[in-house]
Amino acid sequence: MFALAAVGFAAAGMAQEFVPTDKYSVATNRMFDNIFVSVGGHVTSTYSSQERSGMAFFQARRVQPGFNVAVGKWFTPGFGLRTKFEGIWGTRFNDYQDHKTYKMWNIHEDLLFNLSNQICGYNEKRVWNFIPYLGIGVVRNMTDNMYEISYHAGLLNNFRVSKRVTIFFEVFANAAEGSIDGFWKNAHPTIPADNWATYKKTRSRHWDKNLGAALGLTFNIGKHTGWDKVPDVDALMADYNAQIKDLKGKISGLEDDKARLEELLRKARENQNNNNQGGDIVINNNDNQTQVQTVYVGKPTPVSVFFNIGSSKVVSRRDLVNVQALVDYAKKENKGLIVTGYADSATGNANINNRLSQQRADAVANELVNMGVSRSNITTRAKGGVDELTPPAYNRRAVVEVAE
Repeated sequence: MFALAAVGFAAAGMAQEFVPTDKYSVATNRMFDNIFVSVGGHVTSTYSSQERSGMAFFQARRVQPGFNVAVGKWFTPGFGLRTKFEGIWGTRFNDYQDHKTYKMWNIHEDLLFNLSNQICGYNEKRVWNFIPYLGIGVVRNMTDNMYEISYHAGLLNNFRVSKRVTIFFEVFANAAEGSIDGFWKNAHPTIPADNWATYKKTRSRHWDKNLGAALGLTFNIGKHTGWDKVPDVDALMADYNAQIKDLKGKISGLEDDKARLEELLRKARENQNNNNQGGDIVINNNDNQTQVQTVYVGKPTPVSVFFNIGSSKVVSRRDLVNVQALVDYAKKENKGLIVTGYADSATGNANINNRLSQQRADAVANELVNMGVSRSNITTRAKGGVDELTPPAYNRRAVVEVAE
């Protein structure tokens, strides 16, 4: 029983090599893990607060190039922070054809939300990650030496190239107070002052705006990138409980075998006391040599060979040792052997039990052939499911006896 338990737990240990993991949970990482650096270029289209006419995207001089660099960290597979710096060229548009180009830089902090990981679970090898973001920062008009608070929103698309390299494509929008384009400061005396302040902040006319698209590369740096999945505790507990249940079943089967063997031992002792199977006697020859012969007093008693539930494989080879005495007697007396198979009627239906009892008889017959008995001297019979013995496990057997 102890040996079986040890084997069972060893098997359980081997099974842990295939540990189930939770789809949405990962192990935490260290401070300098999952850090990334990005570099790329972009184009932007600017829209001034004082602009009243239609805002055609490809109007001359409206679209300007720029560049960007960023550094960030993913704190979880679904949430990260990024600090991004942008160099921007913008053009001021209004109804007075005051199309002045000015230079700006913009630095902002963004909250990144990886919806791919949040919705579908973390997958290190996912090709496309869908990442919207929101941010706030500071923008400076270097031409007119002005500063304003800037607000940002965008959609970052990451396309995996390797563990360390990602291609990003980003579309974004940002806005700042309407004075950032410097119109109020440089307006001609004949041109009215910028009246952006008269518009509520909920109105588009209050803001100077930029729409843009960026393309570049992201490099994952640091010793560790990605996250390690954590074990699925519920799945592990279910697996362990199933293994424990299986071990309990095996131990229960061993207890049944123990009771069966005790019963067989008791019957063997009774047979020995009654001299049913004979024994060893000593005969002295004339030359004072000692010879041992086995003399049988009457026919040996039948021997049972036992099986596990639903199986036609012999449980213990020890049962076959007991059969050897019948084989020796049958050979010496030129007798045939009869093998009768049984099944446990408490389990299975009649058809299954009939087939199983025949298979058990055939299995023992094959063992007899291996012991040197001619197959023509063996008769097999199937009795199907019975409940002759208690406990029910005793009915899972094949009985070998000497033919008349």
